[in-house]
Amino acid sequence: MAEREDSIELKFRIYDGTDIGHGTYPSSMTVSNLKQKLVAEWPQDKSVIPKSVNELKLIHAGKILENNKTLADSKITSGDLPGGAMTMHVLVQPAIVKKKTEKNEEEMKKLNSCGCVIL
Repeated sequence: MAEREDSIELKFRIYDGTDIGHGTYPSSMTVSNLKQKLVAEWPQDKSVIPKSVNELKLIHAGKILENNKTLADSKITSGDLPGGAMTMHVLVQPAIVKKKTEKNEEEMKKLNSCGCVIL
């Protein structure tokens, strides 16, 4: 019985409605370790594939889970789920790399400048 209390049955829903990573996880597992497992198990036939843990966001009860916290710290419990797995949502946010160019700098100067006309 103690084993059941120390573990949580989870599944993860990705952007297209597919569920991945269905299994039982220890409540002492960190969110970062959980994300590593999801990156490793990510279906390769999808159009969006995360390259690292930093590109994933796990959402539970409307909150984004922090990497350094455990499932227990994040208050993930299976208390009200008799025999069912809890579903978390997974977002993929690829890192955006912007190239610094003169044109971008000129556009930013125009956006950040102001002007007054006194008549």
